[in-house]
Amino acid sequence: MSSTFFIPAVNIMGIDCLDEAMSAIRNYGFRKALIVTDAGLAKAGVAGMIAEKLAMQDIDSAIFDGAKPNPSIANVEQGLAQLQQAKCDFVISLGGGSPHDCAKGIALCATNGGHISDYEGVDRSSKPQLPLVAINTTAGTASEMTRFCIITDESRHVKMAIVDRNVTPLLSVNDPALMVAMPKGLTAATGMDALTHAVEAYVSTAANPITDACALKAISMISHNLRQAVHDGGDLVARENMAYAQFLAGMAFNNASLGFVHAMAHQLGGFYDLPHGVCNAVLLPHVQSFNATVCAERLTDVAHALGADIRGFSPEEGAQAAITAIRTLARDVEIPAGLRELGAKLQDIPTLAANALKDACGLTNPRPAEQRQIEEIFRNAF
Repeated sequence: MSSTFFIPAVNIMGIDCLDEAMSAIRNYGFRKALIVTDAGLAKAGVAGMIAEKLAMQDIDSAIFDGAKPNPSIANVEQGLAQLQQAKCDFVISLGGGSPHDCAKGIALCATNGGHISDYEGVDRSSKPQLPLVAINTTAGTASEMTRFCIITDESRHVKMAIVDRNVTPLLSVNDPALMVAMPKGLTAATGMDALTHAVEAYVSTAANPITDACALKAISMISHNLRQAVHDGGDLVARENMAYAQFLAGMAFNNASLGFVHAMAHQLGGFYDLPHGVCNAVLLPHVQSFNATVCAERLTDVAHALGADIRGFSPEEGAQAAITAIRTLARDVEIPAGLRELGAKLQDIPTLAANALKDACGLTNPRPAEQRQIEEIFRNAF
């Protein structure tokens, strides 16, 4: 089976690498940026700081701070209107997954026209998006370097999965110095999101030797660094290691895709506007319990990467060790125990399950599922 590997052309990483990134942006010859961010980063002055650094490179900018958590079609349309009015020739996304995804939607529609919902699915666009530079401030989603764009359709209460080579950013920037202000809860949620990316990519039906290497290294680094990053947000070593770990996890799932954890989590986010990383963290052990009958050996590798002692274990015992280690890590970083705590409702499960089965992320799950099986996983996660 052939594989195509997607990644931004240039990726700048490491403590205080932002100035190096600004020089790289100048060398592209861009004139005016639309900085897509959220209200929090705008209020904190981070977006203004980026605008000032761009000005020092003789690059003008406008700030769109309307990227909401779980960005919507309306957010994309508002940002697109501002981009066109300001006559920007490239886009900078600043933040975590939400600003990155919103910016991807804006940049894709800027060159392809139409409505962002036209591109739901896999490779539905015909033209490269407007050039996108993604500056990351969290360690989890890896949206700064992937071809995935998740936009909420509020009228249908679903998250649209747009998987398109044309939304891959031109340049990604991961400066851990921008991540030290992340609160504990966000650090935990985004870290568990990265773990989910790596685990799902490793057991995916589209996994290959490159994605396997990225996934296992990511799992190991997350296991060794997430607790410390949550405990002490100012620990730059832990922050930098988590930045590399989430990037590796992104390399894995950007090319091996994902599974039912994401297919199901997208529905919870679209239906209840819940934080994506927390939904993934709650669902991850339950989906892997479902998968264990077909990929026990792979999950045993996951257990080893998580630091579990699996000497003498059968594959079935190794799979259970992986699930236990995932639960332990989630508990240690104070992830809620179940979906009930998040406000999900049992009566919504049939709708959630039906929508999950339509999500493109489920196509590479190692074990196929029917409606009743997805419903059962949801119930188990309560």
